[in-house]
Amino acid sequence: MSHLEEVSARVDAAIAESVIAHMNELLIALSDDAELRREDRYVQQQRLRTAIAHHGRQYQEDRDAR
Repeated sequence: MSHLEEVSARVDAAIAESVIAHMNELLIALSDDAELRREDRYVQQQRLRTAIAHHGRQYQEDRDAR
């Protein structure tokens, strides 16, 4: 398994877990990952950012519905 595949699997797991703190920690870790190409790092970070934003919108909608 390549490093990119490992990172992608970690991102998948963090998104599935849906814990913002863990997604943020992984976002920071990816910023310092010198093994990834810039484009690959950006793609993985965008996946996390999108999941975090979606989670925030869903939380707000659920809160507003109460």
